[in-house]
Amino acid sequence: IKRKASSMTLQNLRYIISIAETGSITEASKRLFISQPSLSNAVKEVEKEIHFPIFTRTSRGITVTAKGLEFIGYARQVIQQMNVLQDTYITMRPQKTYFSVSTQHYVFATNAFVDMIRKYGQERYEFCLNETQTYQILENVKNHISELGIIYLSNTNEIVIRRTLEDMHLEFRPLFTVKPHVALYVNHPLADHTSLKLIDLIEYPRLKFLQGNYESSFFSEELYSSLPVDKEIRVSDRAAMINMMIGLNGYSISTGIFPKYMQGDAIKGIPLHEKERMTVGYVVNAGQTLSDLGTMYIRALKQYQHSENIT
Repeated sequence: IKRKASSMTLQNLRYIISIAETGSITEASKRLFISQPSLSNAVKEVEKEIHFPIFTRTSRGITVTAKGLEFIGYARQVIQQMNVLQDTYITMRPQKTYFSVSTQHYVFATNAFVDMIRKYGQERYEFCLNETQTYQILENVKNHISELGIIYLSNTNEIVIRRTLEDMHLEFRPLFTVKPHVALYVNHPLADHTSLKLIDLIEYPRLKFLQGNYESSFFSEELYSSLPVDKEIRVSDRAAMINMMIGLNGYSISTGIFPKYMQGDAIKGIPLHEKERMTVGYVVNAGQTLSDLGTMYIRALKQYQHSENIT
């Protein structure tokens, strides 16, 4: 009996990854120089073979399903391994190294990423730093899209986060514990204070990063985000938050670690005189051994243990 050839070819896996990255059949077809009907048919053939949808199609576009995220994570690993084989035995070029981190919106995480790349210094690599929502960080690590994720635990979120990690078969490895700081513009009316309390912040807009479907204090990047306030602004990226701090005297409560070369001198952190602490750490799949680059990145992060903000 002659078996039908599998639709899960390397080419189709590349198609699926490109659709996930662009979030659009139209954009993926432009990137891949293939017609939209051909691209759609390739995806449908794979979905038919694996017996579940990779994408959900709506009038507003496409999104990746939960099982699709896991599938794409494994597909990336297959493509990366194939690239290594081609480099080693066909093109004879130095192997291309892959490394990905997902993180909450921390300047020091970006700073460490830059340091890692400078120290790595090889001629061929493909690195990814994904600043994203808390739950998405966990999903990215679970589905092998990122090797590790950077988050924090506190008294407020620890029970829920650890339960979520257990359900996803992930583990949290602490790096350092910091005193929470209020991040604000250097010309803010409160900028000359040596410390602040929550009551001092009442009249100013509170800034928070959006968390999508998981908009709760348990997945928030900011401490005390469940406390009611009169003024709150939610943003999706770090540049927007900085602009709100400068233009509207907004504030955010976070780690207080701000490497100057990433932000200039526009933003400062003032200690928050409250009881909470933030334990910053990284998330990996349970029992996972870090790659050399993962180890190098964690080593770069640990340099912040010497910050004045570390408890």
